[in-house]
Amino acid sequence: MEENQITQNQQHHLPPEHKLQMNKPISPSPYSTSSSKRAFATFITIFLILIGITLLVLWLVYRPHKPHFTVVGVAVYGLNTTSPPLLSATLQFNVLIKNPNKRVSVYYDRFSAFVSYRNQAITPQIMLPPLFLEKHSQVSLSPVLGGTAVPVSVEISNGLMVDEGYGVVGLKLVFLGRLRWKAGAIRTAHYGFYGKCDVLIGLKKGFVGQVPLLGTPPCYIDI
Repeated sequence: MEENQITQNQQHHLPPEHKLQMNKPISPSPYSTSSSKRAFATFITIFLILIGITLLVLWLVYRPHKPHFTVVGVAVYGLNTTSPPLLSATLQFNVLIKNPNKRVSVYYDRFSAFVSYRNQAITPQIMLPPLFLEKHSQVSLSPVLGGTAVPVSVEISNGLMVDEGYGVVGLKLVFLGRLRWKAGAIRTAHYGFYGKCDVLIGLKKGFVGQVPLLGTPPCYIDI
């Protein structure tokens, strides 16, 4: 009891600043806080690196290659250039579409086509049925384009008549649309699709039917 009373008396005689120091709570060390922040930052960095590596591996395994389009046949059922400024043409193209991907399927949506001559359309743009190509597969498409007169410039009408006189006509088959890739259960968003196939055909004025292909370079595809 006496010792407690002595201690209490000693505390009563301590200066005020000593009493404040004895009653002040112990704050956490700044070193422990900074260590926790560094550990959290390291965890986030490693996590993001692992996600990046995973996405890179998936892209390398499943990265889709552009489809292949090839014109293998052309038939002309009508080509009237005698009523300028209107031109009427009816043509049928046999096109082979190939999906070269072994792990990815392809959906073609809002698929359309038209024919142009010297970068001017000579048939209306028509809608084609949607397509779905399985992995590493191909399909043959034979759309009939035209049948309705379209306005063209005088240069286009005269150019076609001159080319028919020579017996060689250069045309361009143009595809437009949107496509999606499918890998397993995953489907991507839509991508804009543009394709053009330059063909050189043997055609004399008034001829109707299958025409010879004089040149069919690979179709250009842009996605």
